Amino acid sequence: MTDISGFLKIKRKEAGNRPLNERIGDHSEVEQVLNSEDRMLQAARCMDCGTPYCHWGCPVDNLIPEWNDLLYKGDWKGAYLRLAATNNFPEFTGRICPAPCEHACVLNIIQEPVTIRENEVAIVEKAFTEGYIKPEPPKTRTGKSVAVIGSGPAGMAAADLLNKAGHLVTLFEKDEKAGGLLRFGIPDFKLSKATVDRRLDLMIKEGVIIRTGINIGKDITGKEILEQFDAICIAIGATHPRDLVAGGRELNGIHFAMDFLSLQNRVNSGHIPVSASNINAEGKKVLVIGGGDTGSDCVGTSTRQKAVSITQIEIMPKPPLRRSDNNPWPYFGKILKTSTSHEEGCERYWNLATVKFLGTDNHVTGVEVEDVVWNPINDKYTMLVVRDTRRIIDADLVLLAMGFVHPALEGLLSELELELDQRKNIKVDQTQLTNRQKVFAAGDSVSGATLVVNAIASGRKVAKEIDKFLRKA
Repeated sequence: MTDISGFLKIKRKEAGNRPLNERIGDHSEVEQVLNSEDRMLQAARCMDCGTPYCHWGCPVDNLIPEWNDLLYKGDWKGAYLRLAATNNFPEFTGRICPAPCEHACVLNIIQEPVTIRENEVAIVEKAFTEGYIKPEPPKTRTGKSVAVIGSGPAGMAAADLLNKAGHLVTLFEKDEKAGGLLRFGIPDFKLSKATVDRRLDLMIKEGVIIRTGINIGKDITGKEILEQFDAICIAIGATHPRDLVAGGRELNGIHFAMDFLSLQNRVNSGHIPVSASNINAEGKKVLVIGGGDTGSDCVGTSTRQKAVSITQIEIMPKPPLRRSDNNPWPYFGKILKTSTSHEEGCERYWNLATVKFLGTDNHVTGVEVEDVVWNPINDKYTMLVVRDTRRIIDADLVLLAMGFVHPALEGLLSELELELDQRKNIKVDQTQLTNRQKVFAAGDSVSGATLVVNAIASGRKVAKEIDKFLRKA
């Protein structure tokens, strides 16, 4: 085990971020890295608890105390092998996961959790650098074929495990390059696309076939896919954004957050020139509606595009700085989150509802808002408007970042007549099987929009179920 008293002798030390005045001038990753010696010392803070709540808090069941121990002892390869046993893509989760494991860490009782997320990404990056990670195609093939539709984290995880099991896997992506949300949704300053390409290249060398620019249900019908493959895995995500019904919504200058973010990522990658991006914050007063991670990404991207001002509003109350009594450890702490994007410059407001959009010459010029409060009535919180609080926030670019409601229903899902749940997500049984024979589903298309680490866990689960199904067939 790690140093039993390490947490008493060594303080939590984070890698930190690039200087603010430097990073806002580019789209390179913000987070820095610690040297190997400091990283090993951080692993020494892990107490190898008798009940590892970090493991309990991790959606992919990472064996955190085990690889922390190996890291502390300098066995980087052993640490990677233990990490890779439960997580296909630690280079992704180590960068962008909100680390529920750290929220559940016993040391978080004193707000000094182990740097689990940073340890994770350090281990996998060392593994790539030292050559521990190399293509390992399956020694034998089963003769069974699987179509995985959607190349986001769930689809990638499913395709990776199914290929390792010996099945011939084709990963379909409707966009011009694979990666889904990882490529076109998450900004480069949080996740470099070279990191995504590195993993996809490894999967290709191991035998996964990736076909991009193909919209299943349109370019290839669902019937054709059913005829060509022994099993289907649908992992198309929850891409239908939540809209805001308010007067003036039709005005120019009001856009969904993902349209804005994906354009910048395409510019960064050279897929389109800057001139082809029709949503740009340069010289504009930006209002972001929605206080979550996507909204934060819009803030950081607007800063880099040189917006004049950036305001972010949220209809829900401001989270507390520390856990409330009804949100105890080891559950995920529902506390105020200040991202690196917020640190770069942004005015934030909570308990604000949008009344209507205002405009001139068919272009948005501002948003009328009003204060709201949330009162508990019959064990449910009810929103009440505060009278005489209406005012206008000037804005000539409004970005709607209020989450996603369900997967795209037109095309494949409607053609296959897949059963949906009450929230219009794909309904599956305990084996991830839909109401259609040999058609499985995973990720956000089943659960609704959630964390990348949850999507990977779902992709891993569906791969195991499909493998069982194919071996019985």
